[in-house]
Amino acid sequence: MNANRKYSLVTAIISIILVLALVGCGAKEAAPAAAPASTDTAAAETAPAETSKTDSAAAETTDTQYPLTIKGALGEAVIESKPERIVTIQWGNQDVALALGVVPDGFSAANFGVQDGSGLLPWTKEKLDELGAADPNVFQDTDGLDFEAISDAKPDVILAAYSGITQEDYDTLSEIAPVVAYPTSPWTTKWREQVQLTAEGMGMPAEGEKLIADTEALINEKFAAYPQLKDKKIAWVNFSADDLSKLHIYTPVDTRVSFLEEMGLTYPESITSLITDPTSYSLELSAENAQALNDADLIVGYGDDKLLAALQADPLLGKIPAIERGSVAFIAADTPLVAAGTPTPLSIAYTIDDYMKLLGAAADKVK
Repeated sequence: MNANRKYSLVTAIISIILVLALVGCGAKEAAPAAAPASTDTAAAETAPAETSKTDSAAAETTDTQYPLTIKGALGEAVIESKPERIVTIQWGNQDVALALGVVPDGFSAANFGVQDGSGLLPWTKEKLDELGAADPNVFQDTDGLDFEAISDAKPDVILAAYSGITQEDYDTLSEIAPVVAYPTSPWTTKWREQVQLTAEGMGMPAEGEKLIADTEALINEKFAAYPQLKDKKIAWVNFSADDLSKLHIYTPVDTRVSFLEEMGLTYPESITSLITDPTSYSLELSAENAQALNDADLIVGYGDDKLLAALQADPLLGKIPAIERGSVAFIAADTPLVAAGTPTPLSIAYTIDDYMKLLGAAADKVK
Protein backbone atom coordinates (compact mmCIF):
# COMPACT_ATOMS: atom_id res chain seq x y z
CA MET A 1 0.00 0.00 0.00
CA ASN A 2 1.20 3.52 -0.79
CA ALA A 3 1.75 5.69 2.27
CA ASN A 4 1.06 8.80 0.18
CA ARG A 5 -2.48 7.91 -0.75
CA LYS A 6 -4.97 10.23 0.78
CA TYR A 7 -8.09 9.21 2.59
CA SER A 8 -11.09 11.14 1.27
CA LEU A 9 -11.90 12.74 4.60
CA VAL A 10 -8.56 14.44 5.08
CA THR A 11 -6.83 17.37 3.52
CA ALA A 12 -3.33 16.35 4.41
CA ILE A 13 -1.52 13.46 5.94
CA ILE A 14 0.65 14.39 8.90
CA SER A 15 3.82 12.35 8.97
CA ILE A 16 4.74 11.03 12.38
CA ILE A 17 7.99 9.16 12.37
CA LEU A 18 9.20 7.29 15.41
CA VAL A 19 12.83 8.15 15.52
CA LEU A 20 15.48 7.17 18.00
CA ALA A 21 18.85 8.73 18.45
CA LEU A 22 21.31 6.79 16.32
CA VAL A 23 18.43 4.61 15.14
CA GLY A 24 16.16 7.46 14.20
CA CYS A 25 14.51 8.73 17.41
CA GLY A 26 14.72 12.46 18.04
CA ALA A 27 11.20 13.74 18.52
CA LYS A 28 10.76 16.10 21.44
CA GLU A 29 7.01 16.43 21.94
CA ALA A 30 6.87 14.23 25.01
CA ALA A 31 5.25 14.50 28.43
CA PRO A 32 5.30 12.15 31.40
CA ALA A 33 3.26 9.00 31.13
CA ALA A 34 0.34 8.90 33.50
CA ALA A 35 -1.61 6.02 34.94
CA PRO A 36 -3.94 4.46 32.40
CA ALA A 37 -6.95 6.64 31.77
CA SER A 38 -10.03 5.72 33.72
CA THR A 39 -12.61 3.79 31.80
CA ASP A 40 -16.29 3.27 32.31
CA THR A 41 -16.24 -0.52 32.55
CA ALA A 42 -17.68 -3.37 34.53
CA ALA A 43 -15.96 -6.70 33.95
CA ALA A 44 -17.23 -10.19 34.64
CA GLU A 45 -15.88 -13.52 33.46
CA THR A 46 -17.65 -15.25 30.61
CA ALA A 47 -16.91 -17.81 27.89
CA PRO A 48 -14.06 -17.16 25.44
CA ALA A 49 -14.88 -14.73 22.67
CA GLU A 50 -15.86 -16.37 19.41
CA THR A 51 -13.44 -15.03 16.83
CA SER A 52 -11.44 -16.79 14.22
CA LYS A 53 -8.46 -14.60 15.08
CA THR A 54 -8.31 -15.40 18.79
CA ASP A 55 -5.85 -17.93 20.13
CA SER A 56 -7.79 -20.90 21.48
CA ALA A 57 -5.32 -21.09 24.36
CA ALA A 58 -5.93 -17.50 25.44
CA ALA A 59 -7.32 -16.79 28.87
CA GLU A 60 -11.03 -16.38 29.39
CA THR A 61 -12.50 -13.21 27.93
CA THR A 62 -14.51 -10.79 29.99
CA ASP A 63 -17.95 -9.36 29.55
CA THR A 64 -17.31 -5.62 29.34
CA GLN A 65 -20.21 -3.24 29.77
CA TYR A 66 -20.91 -1.21 26.64
CA PRO A 67 -20.86 1.49 25.48
CA LEU A 68 -17.31 1.78 26.78
CA THR A 69 -15.56 5.14 27.07
CA ILE A 70 -11.77 5.34 27.23
CA LYS A 71 -10.31 8.76 27.89
CA GLY A 72 -7.01 9.84 26.40
CA ALA A 73 -4.91 12.94 25.85
CA LEU A 74 -6.52 13.68 22.48
CA GLY A 75 -10.14 12.80 23.22
CA GLU A 76 -12.51 10.04 24.23
CA ALA A 77 -12.95 6.74 22.42
CA VAL A 78 -16.56 5.60 22.71
CA ILE A 79 -16.83 1.93 21.77
CA GLU A 80 -20.43 0.81 21.32
CA SER A 81 -19.87 -2.96 21.39
CA LYS A 82 -17.06 -5.50 21.67
CA PRO A 83 -14.82 -4.90 18.63
CA GLU A 84 -14.62 -7.68 16.10
CA ARG A 85 -12.11 -5.99 13.82
CA ILE A 86 -8.96 -4.56 15.43
CA VAL A 87 -6.45 -2.20 13.82
CA THR A 88 -3.27 -0.98 15.50
CA ILE A 89 -1.00 1.80 14.32
CA GLN A 90 2.56 2.94 14.96
CA TRP A 91 4.93 1.28 17.38
CA GLY A 92 4.37 -2.02 19.17
CA ASN A 93 0.61 -1.88 19.66
CA GLN A 94 0.15 -4.93 17.44
CA ASP A 95 2.39 -6.90 19.80
CA VAL A 96 -0.03 -6.40 22.69
CA ALA A 97 -2.99 -7.61 20.63
CA LEU A 98 -0.95 -10.60 19.47
CA ALA A 99 0.16 -11.38 23.02
CA LEU A 100 -3.55 -11.48 23.90
CA GLY A 101 -4.07 -14.03 21.15
CA VAL A 102 -5.67 -11.72 18.59
CA VAL A 103 -4.28 -10.99 15.12
CA PRO A 104 -5.06 -7.38 14.15
CA ASP A 105 -6.92 -6.85 10.89
CA GLY A 106 -4.20 -4.34 10.04
CA PHE A 107 -1.13 -2.89 11.72
CA SER A 108 1.85 -0.63 11.00
CA ALA A 109 5.17 -1.94 9.75
CA ALA A 110 8.07 -1.58 12.18
CA ASN A 111 10.32 1.23 10.99
CA PHE A 112 13.61 0.13 12.54
CA GLY A 113 15.24 -3.01 13.83
CA VAL A 114 13.77 -5.16 11.06
CA GLN A 115 16.36 -7.46 9.54
CA ASP A 116 14.59 -8.73 6.43
CA GLY A 117 12.55 -5.85 4.99
CA SER A 118 9.24 -7.47 5.99
CA GLY A 119 8.19 -4.74 8.41
CA LEU A 120 7.94 -7.43 11.08
CA LEU A 121 10.18 -7.65 14.11
CA PRO A 122 11.18 -11.22 14.99
CA TRP A 123 8.93 -11.50 18.04
CA THR A 124 5.98 -10.20 16.02
CA LYS A 125 6.68 -12.70 13.24
CA GLU A 126 7.07 -15.52 15.74
CA LYS A 127 3.68 -14.81 17.32
CA LEU A 128 1.97 -14.40 13.95
CA ASP A 129 3.29 -17.83 12.95
CA GLU A 130 2.09 -19.29 16.24
CA LEU A 131 -1.40 -17.90 15.60
CA GLY A 132 -1.43 -19.15 12.01
CA ALA A 133 -1.43 -15.70 10.36
CA ALA A 134 0.57 -16.30 7.21
CA ASP A 135 -0.38 -13.12 5.36
CA PRO A 136 -0.99 -10.26 7.82
CA ASN A 137 -2.26 -6.90 6.62
CA VAL A 138 0.77 -4.68 7.27
CA PHE A 139 0.49 -0.95 6.60
CA GLN A 140 3.58 0.43 4.88
CA ASP A 141 3.12 3.74 6.62
CA THR A 142 6.54 4.51 8.03
CA ASP A 143 6.55 7.78 6.08
CA GLY A 144 3.14 8.78 7.40
CA LEU A 145 -0.17 7.21 8.35
CA ASP A 146 -1.94 5.56 5.44
CA PHE A 147 -5.46 6.64 6.28
CA GLU A 148 -6.93 4.91 3.25
CA ALA A 149 -5.36 1.57 4.14
CA ILE A 150 -6.53 1.95 7.73
CA SER A 151 -10.07 2.65 6.52
CA ASP A 152 -9.96 -0.27 4.09
CA ALA A 153 -9.27 -2.60 7.02
CA LYS A 154 -12.75 -1.65 8.34
CA PRO A 155 -11.75 -1.41 12.01
CA ASP A 156 -14.22 -1.34 14.88
CA VAL A 157 -11.45 0.23 16.99
CA ILE A 158 -8.01 1.71 16.29
CA LEU A 159 -5.40 1.06 18.97
CA ALA A 160 -2.58 3.58 19.38
CA ALA A 161 -1.73 3.61 23.09
CA TYR A 162 1.98 3.92 22.33
CA SER A 163 2.22 6.36 19.45
CA GLY A 164 3.00 9.91 18.42
CA ILE A 165 -0.21 10.77 16.59
CA THR A 166 -1.22 14.41 16.52
CA GLN A 167 -4.61 15.90 17.29
CA GLU A 168 -5.23 16.19 13.55
CA ASP A 169 -4.33 12.52 13.07
CA TYR A 170 -6.63 11.57 15.94
CA ASP A 171 -9.55 13.56 14.56
CA THR A 172 -9.13 12.01 11.11
CA LEU A 173 -8.79 8.48 12.49
CA SER A 174 -11.84 9.01 14.70
CA GLU A 175 -13.94 9.45 11.58
CA ILE A 176 -12.95 5.89 10.68
CA ALA A 177 -13.36 4.25 14.12
CA PRO A 178 -12.91 5.02 17.83
CA VAL A 179 -9.24 5.62 18.64
CA VAL A 180 -7.59 4.47 21.88
CA ALA A 181 -4.56 6.77 22.03
CA TYR A 182 -1.96 7.62 24.64
CA PRO A 183 -3.25 8.73 28.06
CA THR A 184 -1.08 11.81 28.47
CA SER A 185 1.58 12.45 25.84
CA PRO A 186 3.26 11.02 22.72
CA TRP A 187 5.75 8.16 23.00
CA THR A 188 5.64 7.92 26.81
CA THR A 189 3.08 5.19 27.49
CA LYS A 190 4.76 2.55 29.64
CA TRP A 191 4.32 -1.07 28.69
CA ARG A 192 1.83 -1.79 31.49
CA GLU A 193 -0.34 1.15 30.47
CA GLN A 194 -0.07 0.07 26.85
CA VAL A 195 -1.33 -3.39 27.76
CA GLN A 196 -4.13 -2.06 29.96
CA LEU A 197 -5.39 0.43 27.38
CA THR A 198 -5.12 -1.99 24.47
CA ALA A 199 -6.81 -4.80 26.36
CA GLU A 200 -9.53 -2.41 27.50
CA GLY A 201 -10.14 -1.28 23.94
CA MET A 202 -10.40 -4.91 22.82
CA GLY A 203 -12.87 -5.78 25.58
CA MET A 204 -10.31 -8.03 27.27
CA PRO A 205 -9.28 -6.25 30.51
CA ALA A 206 -8.87 -9.38 32.62
CA GLU A 207 -6.64 -10.96 29.97
CA GLY A 208 -4.59 -7.77 29.96
CA GLU A 209 -4.05 -7.95 33.71
CA LYS A 210 -2.94 -11.57 33.40
CA LEU A 211 -0.51 -10.64 30.63
CA ILE A 212 0.94 -7.93 32.86
CA ALA A 213 1.32 -10.32 35.80
CA ASP A 214 3.00 -12.96 33.63
CA THR A 215 5.39 -10.40 32.14
CA GLU A 216 6.26 -8.99 35.56
CA ALA A 217 7.03 -12.48 36.83
CA LEU A 218 9.37 -13.05 33.87
CA ILE A 219 11.17 -9.74 34.44
CA ASN A 220 11.64 -10.45 38.15
CA GLU A 221 12.92 -13.96 37.46
CA LYS A 222 15.48 -12.80 34.91
CA PHE A 223 16.68 -9.82 36.93
CA ALA A 224 17.20 -11.98 40.01
CA ALA A 225 19.88 -13.91 38.11
CA TYR A 226 22.04 -10.75 37.93
CA PRO A 227 22.64 -9.59 41.52
CA GLN A 228 25.47 -7.33 40.33
CA LEU A 229 22.79 -5.00 38.90
CA LYS A 230 21.07 -4.44 42.23
CA ASP A 231 21.04 -0.79 43.36
CA LYS A 232 23.18 0.37 40.46
CA LYS A 233 22.79 3.87 39.05
CA ILE A 234 22.29 3.91 35.31
CA ALA A 235 21.89 6.45 32.52
CA TRP A 236 20.66 5.91 28.98
CA VAL A 237 22.90 8.08 26.83
CA ASN A 238 23.28 8.25 23.08
CA PHE A 239 26.47 9.51 21.47
CA SER A 240 27.42 10.07 17.87
CA ALA A 241 30.95 9.26 16.76
CA ASP A 242 30.51 11.97 14.11
CA ASP A 243 29.94 14.66 16.73
CA LEU A 244 31.21 14.08 20.25
CA SER A 245 30.54 17.69 21.24
CA LYS A 246 27.08 16.78 22.55
CA LEU A 247 25.19 13.87 24.00
CA HIS A 248 21.55 12.87 24.20
CA ILE A 249 20.08 11.49 27.45
CA TYR A 250 16.71 9.83 27.85
CA THR A 251 14.91 10.98 30.99
CA PRO A 252 12.92 8.80 33.42
CA VAL A 253 9.76 9.73 31.51
CA ASP A 254 10.98 7.67 28.55
CA THR A 255 9.84 4.05 28.40
CA ARG A 256 13.39 2.79 27.92
CA VAL A 257 14.37 4.32 31.26
CA SER A 258 11.19 3.39 33.13
CA PHE A 259 11.77 -0.24 32.12
CA LEU A 260 15.25 -0.12 33.67
CA GLU A 261 13.95 1.58 36.80
CA GLU A 262 11.30 -1.06 37.40
CA MET A 263 14.14 -3.57 37.64
CA GLY A 264 15.62 -1.62 40.54
CA LEU A 265 18.13 0.51 38.65
CA THR A 266 18.03 4.25 39.39
CA TYR A 267 18.93 7.49 37.66
CA PRO A 268 21.63 9.66 39.26
CA GLU A 269 20.44 12.90 40.80
CA SER A 270 23.24 14.64 38.91
CA ILE A 271 21.17 13.99 35.78
CA THR A 272 17.63 14.36 37.09
CA SER A 273 18.49 17.72 38.65
CA LEU A 274 19.21 19.06 35.15
CA ILE A 275 15.73 18.26 33.84
CA THR A 276 13.87 21.54 33.53
CA ASP A 277 10.91 20.18 31.58
CA PRO A 278 9.32 17.23 33.42
CA THR A 279 7.27 16.44 30.31
CA SER A 280 10.27 15.88 28.05
CA TYR A 281 11.65 12.40 27.50
CA SER A 282 15.07 13.65 26.41
CA LEU A 283 17.80 15.97 27.54
CA GLU A 284 20.68 17.22 25.42
CA LEU A 285 23.98 18.21 27.00
CA SER A 286 27.21 19.56 25.62
CA ALA A 287 30.35 17.53 26.22
CA GLU A 288 31.53 20.31 28.54
CA ASN A 289 28.73 19.28 30.92
CA ALA A 290 29.43 15.57 30.68
CA GLN A 291 30.39 15.47 34.35
CA ALA A 292 26.67 15.01 35.00
CA LEU A 293 27.31 11.38 34.08
CA ASN A 294 30.04 10.88 36.66
CA ASP A 295 27.66 9.35 39.21
CA ALA A 296 26.33 6.73 36.79
CA ASP A 297 27.60 3.24 37.52
CA LEU A 298 26.46 2.07 34.10
CA ILE A 299 25.71 3.73 30.80
CA VAL A 300 23.40 2.10 28.30
CA GLY A 301 22.73 3.33 24.78
CA TYR A 302 22.93 2.57 21.09
CA GLY A 303 26.41 1.91 19.73
CA ASP A 304 29.25 -0.57 19.40
CA ASP A 305 32.85 -1.17 20.44
CA LYS A 306 34.10 1.33 17.87
CA LEU A 307 32.00 4.07 19.45
CA LEU A 308 33.20 3.11 22.93
CA ALA A 309 36.81 3.36 21.77
CA ALA A 310 36.13 6.83 20.35
CA LEU A 311 34.55 7.92 23.63
CA GLN A 312 37.43 6.59 25.70
CA ALA A 313 39.86 8.51 23.50
CA ASP A 314 37.93 11.77 23.81
CA PRO A 315 39.56 14.26 26.24
CA LEU A 316 36.23 15.17 27.87
CA LEU A 317 33.96 12.14 27.52
CA GLY A 318 36.81 9.74 28.21
CA LYS A 319 36.97 11.07 31.77
CA ILE A 320 33.48 9.86 32.63
CA PRO A 321 34.14 6.95 35.04
CA ALA A 322 31.68 4.53 33.42
CA ILE A 323 33.21 5.17 30.00
CA GLU A 324 36.78 5.05 31.25
CA ARG A 325 36.31 1.62 32.86
CA GLY A 326 34.07 0.33 30.07
CA SER A 327 30.95 -0.27 32.17
CA VAL A 328 28.89 0.59 29.12
CA ALA A 329 26.12 -1.53 27.63
CA PHE A 330 25.94 -0.53 23.98
CA ILE A 331 23.13 -2.03 21.90
CA ALA A 332 24.27 -2.76 18.36
CA ALA A 333 22.12 -1.68 15.44
CA ASP A 334 22.27 -5.10 13.76
CA THR A 335 20.50 -6.98 16.55
CA PRO A 336 16.80 -7.31 17.40
CA LEU A 337 17.56 -5.79 20.80
CA VAL A 338 17.91 -2.38 19.17
CA ALA A 339 14.14 -2.32 18.69
CA ALA A 340 13.29 -3.64 22.14
CA GLY A 341 14.20 -0.54 24.13
CA THR A 342 10.57 0.56 24.02
CA PRO A 343 9.23 -2.70 25.42
CA THR A 344 6.12 -4.74 24.82
CA PRO A 345 5.35 -8.12 26.38
CA LEU A 346 6.48 -9.89 23.22
CA SER A 347 9.73 -7.96 22.87
CA ILE A 348 10.50 -8.39 26.57
CA ALA A 349 10.09 -12.15 26.41
CA TYR A 350 12.13 -12.39 23.19
CA THR A 351 15.10 -10.21 24.21
CA ILE A 352 15.33 -10.14 28.01
CA ASP A 353 18.06 -12.79 28.23
CA ASP A 354 20.28 -10.85 25.83
CA TYR A 355 19.45 -7.56 27.57
CA MET A 356 20.26 -8.87 31.04
CA LYS A 357 23.50 -10.41 29.79
CA LEU A 358 24.54 -7.08 28.27
CA LEU A 359 23.70 -5.09 31.39
CA GLY A 360 25.28 -7.69 33.65
CA ALA A 361 28.56 -7.60 31.74
CA ALA A 362 28.69 -3.82 32.11
CA ALA A 363 27.94 -4.11 35.84
CA ASP A 364 30.78 -6.59 36.27
CA LYS A 365 33.21 -3.77 35.42
CA VAL A 366 31.99 -1.47 38.19
CA LYS A 367 34.63 -1.17 40.89
